[in-house]
Amino acid sequence: MHPGTFAATTPDKPALIMGSTGTVVTFAELDAAANRFSQLLFAAGLRPGDHIAICMENHPRYLEVIWGCHYAGLVYTACSSRLTSHELAYIINDCGAKAFVTSKYKADQATEVLPQIQNAALRLMLDGTVSGYEAYETAVAPQPATPLSDRVAGMDMLYSSGTTGMPKGVTRAFVPVPLDTTPVGVTGLLGMLFGFTQDSTYLSPAPLYHAAPLRFCLSAQAMGATIVVMEHFDAEDYLRLVETHHITHSQVVPTMFVRMLKLDAGVRSRYDVSSLECVIHAAAPCPVQVKKQIIEWFGPVVHEYYAGTEGNGFVYCNSQMWLAHEGTVGTPINCTVHICDENGEEMPQGESGTIWFEGGASFEYHNDPDKTKGSRHPKGWSTLGDVGYLDKDNFLYLTDRKAYMIISGGVNIYPQESENVLVTHPKVVDVAVFGVPNEDFGEEVKAVVQPVTMPTSEDDAKALAAELIAFCRSQLADVKCPRSVDFRPELPRHPTGKLYKRLLKDEYWKDAGRSI
Repeated sequence: MHPGTFAATTPDKPALIMGSTGTVVTFAELDAAANRFSQLLFAAGLRPGDHIAICMENHPRYLEVIWGCHYAGLVYTACSSRLTSHELAYIINDCGAKAFVTSKYKADQATEVLPQIQNAALRLMLDGTVSGYEAYETAVAPQPATPLSDRVAGMDMLYSSGTTGMPKGVTRAFVPVPLDTTPVGVTGLLGMLFGFTQDSTYLSPAPLYHAAPLRFCLSAQAMGATIVVMEHFDAEDYLRLVETHHITHSQVVPTMFVRMLKLDAGVRSRYDVSSLECVIHAAAPCPVQVKKQIIEWFGPVVHEYYAGTEGNGFVYCNSQMWLAHEGTVGTPINCTVHICDENGEEMPQGESGTIWFEGGASFEYHNDPDKTKGSRHPKGWSTLGDVGYLDKDNFLYLTDRKAYMIISGGVNIYPQESENVLVTHPKVVDVAVFGVPNEDFGEEVKAVVQPVTMPTSEDDAKALAAELIAFCRSQLADVKCPRSVDFRPELPRHPTGKLYKRLLKDEYWKDAGRSI
């Protein structure tokens, strides 16, 4: 199934509604536009299995572009609109993109990366153009709105940041399969587990370049459901859209729950949320009290899953299951979970260790055999690098993360990246970066720095902290950079050079009552 199926049966039904503007795109309009773009891609010489990169904000034509790639059988990489130019150029080149699509909103960055992405011969920009880019609208307008012949389905190749610094693509082998016989993304999951139907209305409040929002939106449209896309998340606006569009399904991250719960009681009660049949959350553990309050407010319609872009395993629970196992992220439903120690030996029930998945999808990290090898157990299982334990009922609980990965507002952050930047600053001798508690985002990025000269006053410390944060943001996306910096005359290191980051991190977490 795909939008073309419903362009024929329900052509005037909204496939997409933009949250702030109310812009409506029908299934007939979406399918025709996607067909035109697929025709343009074919005319430009792209063939099934070729790669294309996209970097835009939540734009009314974002999914038109993705569906056009899908119809053309391409491997499409949706890039974060918050990447630095260096990171964006790296991804475009690393995935081997022969085409790049962006928007006028990203014009400055599009100009910056242009000299580095010459292998992307087709470069298109929506809403205007700059030197080196062709206007998307002008390019697609003369193309026929008819489908390409002998269509095969495209697939995504999304990037997941790594501890070595640069993002890494999560890839699977491309196998040409006829478009009309291939389910899109997580279509089966939406129908069987979350109750999506053609009559559902799905509210997506997150950036479309993230794996879950992108795959859920495509799959909902492939089932004939209407999706409502928020340009930016706002707690009250989310509730307004639920009421206005009688939203039945939505997917959020715990930070969004927190923001909604912090609204004044009068604001919260102003909106009717009774249409909600299924509210899904993932990407980060949800504090127990937050989840209890959300279930009390929305009703037992809250579902949770634990999974990664890699697709190697899926752990799930509904409200009833969670209330019976508070704090769990669910129980495996398409795989077997193993908890192992550092030697790969399985741990007893209730004891924490590395989480390994058996039976999930196979994947590789693009152009990184060492990272791929590091994600594999000798028995062939794979891991996301998280640590947790299983209870007697086989429910999984997360307790920590390898490599001190930080999850802030549902975004994965690897502190090594900012450590590698900050240590090059001339005023820095040593640095440790890790996550510390944040009520809204779960965690936030903290840097503890050993400076060349310790600040002698509070004003000097504030000035140096601001300088270091600005320095980091000049080289990395701001979400990866510290929100605050503390100073120490020396950091705890072993004579071999190993940094005892846990000693530092524990100081900041000891009063939080949790370690994740």
